[in-house]
Amino acid sequence: MSYRLYVRPLPPFADPDTTPDAQLYSWVLLDASGDAQARGTADRKEDIEQTLAQNDLENVLLVGLIPGEEALFCVADIPAKQTRFVHQALPYAVEEQIAQDIEGVHLALGNRTDKGFRVAAVDHYRMAEWAAMFSGWEHLKLEAIYPDAGLLPITEGGWSICLDGETAMLASKEGEWLSVQALNLTMFAQTLALPPSEEVVAEVPVTVYGTEQEFERQQADLAELKSSGRLTVTEKTLELMPLELLAHAHHHHLCQPINLCQGEYSTRTRKTSALGPWKPLIAVASVWFVIQIGVEVGMGFYHQQKADQTNEQAMALYRQAFPNDTRTQAGNVRRVVEGQLRQLQADGPDAGFITLMKYTGEQYSKIPDPGSVMFNSVNYSSNRGELAVDVRADSYNKLSALRNGLTNQGLKAEIGSVVNESDGARGRLTVSGG
Repeated sequence: MSYRLYVRPLPPFADPDTTPDAQLYSWVLLDASGDAQARGTADRKEDIEQTLAQNDLENVLLVGLIPGEEALFCVADIPAKQTRFVHQALPYAVEEQIAQDIEGVHLALGNRTDKGFRVAAVDHYRMAEWAAMFSGWEHLKLEAIYPDAGLLPITEGGWSICLDGETAMLASKEGEWLSVQALNLTMFAQTLALPPSEEVVAEVPVTVYGTEQEFERQQADLAELKSSGRLTVTEKTLELMPLELLAHAHHHHLCQPINLCQGEYSTRTRKTSALGPWKPLIAVASVWFVIQIGVEVGMGFYHQQKADQTNEQAMALYRQAFPNDTRTQAGNVRRVVEGQLRQLQADGPDAGFITLMKYTGEQYSKIPDPGSVMFNSVNYSSNRGELAVDVRADSYNKLSALRNGLTNQGLKAEIGSVVNESDGARGRLTVSGG
């Protein structure tokens, strides 16, 4: 049978660095059915651990509750749906709602509502203290840390209030929570009287939880709530401590709390010992990764050399066509040729060398395995308007494909002086305007 232990530290809070053993807790142990099997109102950590040991309970799930005022409720209106993008945009979406530097705040993401994502914001330093307080307990495994007010059972269409000594915990239907001084409860009467939505609501239901002693103590404040005219106040008497109400609501899913154990405080990331059995596999993967990096670097050098050779061949052809152009280099030859092409594009197929070379180059790029086709020399006769290319290929079919492609573009293309050799064919491609 699985058990869950709900632990709530009692003020004044002990210094975690000097007197951590002086901290007292109220706690309740629930079984799988949600029934309380043990409880305590002001016990030390060692006393709780001893109780579990005496009952032979191991791997009990620990749920830590911190004061509601420690965590600020925010709403993040983020249109993204993928969790990765939501987490990236989260700090920017709530930055204006937080009074301190966003870099010093831990953000925990809740469920999505019509208004956006519910978010809990906690100071990083304080969150580290709370995480340390609830970690390392014997016989217990930390499952979650919640703001205590976030575990109040939700009142449909209104608010829930729990009287807890000098403090009053509040939670709304939208999942918003806050903790206030009980003496200031009536100050929130006007806020509570506002409907939780844009609908016209005659009355707002409010459920107040507390012991008989709490109701007697807060009788005047409750009377003022009831006399506000917009609130329908229902009192529910607690026989035991408020912690059991919170544990009951959480076990039976009557609330919408936000688990603060996310990101660097996630209970999953804290289980470093679980990597032990995987260390040999991690070592092999690391070696493979290094080898793969070496292969990729080697291939990079190889392709760079090939690219340099291609650039040299391209520049050799360009020098043959423009021997007097000394400013064009491999890095800007494409831009220079494109500029010349744009300038002469309007002149049509009979424009001259640039246009003929453009169409010839386009058909060359369309040949399967263009590396098997090589231009040995390029000559142009301005008098005849004719481009002559000595070309070599591994088969005559590729020479024919080059000629046919130019013909389909409306140009006149012929192949002459064809010589078939053992390793291919060579010939003279003559191109002129159609």
